[in-house]
Amino acid sequence: MLEKTIERKLVNAVKAAGGMCPKFVSPGMDGMPDRIVLMPGGRIAFVELKAPGKKPRPLQIHRHEQLRSLGFEVFVLDRSEDIPFLMAVFDILVDPAVPSAANNGSLSD
Repeated sequence: MLEKTIERKLVNAVKAAGGMCPKFVSPGMDGMPDRIVLMPGGRIAFVELKAPGKKPRPLQIHRHEQLRSLGFEVFVLDRSEDIPFLMAVFDILVDPAVPSAANNGSLSD
């Protein structure tokens, strides 16, 4: 599965849960996560998307550590099957095997 496919499924899941998941672009600061997850109630997390089995580069790991030291949640996502676990951090439960209004069927492969 391509990274962009996982990214699309994440964006769809966040939108279906009432949140936003814009691309995170930070000019002049390389290594920042790909997406920022903004959920109702002011809940925020950062998500680094990778192709299956790929790992973050050393600079990306450093940025993740910096963000975590500031109290932010940072996730590395390389499988669409892990999206429900990420959403559970926001107390949003989705079943990737069951298409529904809650997940819009976007989490199943």
